[in-house]
Amino acid sequence: MSYEMIATLMFSSMMLMLLTGQRVFGAIGFIAVVSALLLWGDKGGYDIGFAAAMKLMKWYPLLTLPMFIFMGYVLSESRIADDLYKMFHVWMGGVRGGLAIGTIGLMVLISAMNGLSVAGMAIGSTIALPELLKRGYDKRMVTGVIQAGSSLGILVPPSVVLVLYAMIARQPVGQLWLAGVVPGLMMASMFIAYIVIRCWKNPDLGPVLPAADRDIPRAEKLRLLRAGILPLVIFAVMMVPFVNGWTSLVESSAIGAAAAFIAAVLKGRMTRTVFENSVRNTLGITCMFMWIILAALAFGAVFDGLGAVKAIESLFTEKMGLSPWMILILMQLSFILMGTFLDDTAMLVIVAPLYVPLVGALGFDLIWYGILYTITTQIAYMTPPFGYNLFLMRAMAPPEITLRDIYASITPFVLVMVLALILVMVFPQIATWLPDYIYDK
Repeated sequence: MSYEMIATLMFSSMMLMLLTGQRVFGAIGFIAVVSALLLWGDKGGYDIGFAAAMKLMKWYPLLTLPMFIFMGYVLSESRIADDLYKMFHVWMGGVRGGLAIGTIGLMVLISAMNGLSVAGMAIGSTIALPELLKRGYDKRMVTGVIQAGSSLGILVPPSVVLVLYAMIARQPVGQLWLAGVVPGLMMASMFIAYIVIRCWKNPDLGPVLPAADRDIPRAEKLRLLRAGILPLVIFAVMMVPFVNGWTSLVESSAIGAAAAFIAAVLKGRMTRTVFENSVRNTLGITCMFMWIILAALAFGAVFDGLGAVKAIESLFTEKMGLSPWMILILMQLSFILMGTFLDDTAMLVIVAPLYVPLVGALGFDLIWYGILYTITTQIAYMTPPFGYNLFLMRAMAPPEITLRDIYASITPFVLVMVLALILVMVFPQIATWLPDYIYDK
């Protein structure tokens, strides 16, 4: 049997198992182990899974994963995110669309606190959405704002998804996080620009808050400002030593987790319930990601042993005559298609053994490609009819927001994200400048 046929059989078997409702890591790991045993027998087949497990246990940067997840849950469970939105409510309420702009700012800060898009969606839906609707904001606009803003969680550091990509692609986590900073802030700025233009042309979409709602004592405004700045202080305490080379990435993650814990204690919000929920959620998500990484490493080892990547590269470049850029664009389109029924981690784990080595063989920068993958995943999350975030939004939104409203709300934001993707593809320096500058320094 040819290598191409074996690779096709492995992918089709894996997709079939996923369609039966099996867990992602279970389907991928099972196919990897069975394929290894069939290809190399008892002597070599057993070693592949064991070697993947040992590689995972020895990967020191993996310690950052529970640290950042714990930091995010502490800040979320202790309701520090509530203070953030109150700050935006007071300081931005006098601007047309100000609360929607503030919601984007909230999502950026939540992303810097947590690194998961689901967390941003949950906080935006429970804190921002009711307030925006109550203040007369257009329901379609605010629904799109929350979905688009929450997608920044997998791009703005400390992104958990980029940690997973770093492990599979064998790239430095620190460089990937730095590469996501400028594209993430650029995309947030583009969202804000869209909101400003829309509300300037049609003020009814985002009305200015009444003066009575904004007329509060200056001391209270300053208190809210300090509360809103707290997550930025935690992020700075964590990242400044790392960027300046004073600490390693793992040490910085421990500083961030400790700073979040101390902040919650000083504000009197670190109760037993908050601590237990934070630890339990951290353990659950960390274990899930470790199983996924283990399965991906085993699956990738089988592909490396087959030499399937070289065979597929030859198929695209020599037999089909496709240019490297055409192959790259086809990869991005396949992510958008898979995003209609898979989440970001599942998409990465399924195609990483094929795509990541192929991208490197085609001569592209794997740090830059990690950002392209992440932005494309964001778009796939919100592309009708079956985008992952669309159904999350429907589950969290009030009854008056229909699925039709959700579909209509996201279209302009998807177009903005496509523009951002094109800019990063045409100008790779948007993603590569900051990590190159910091690491050269």
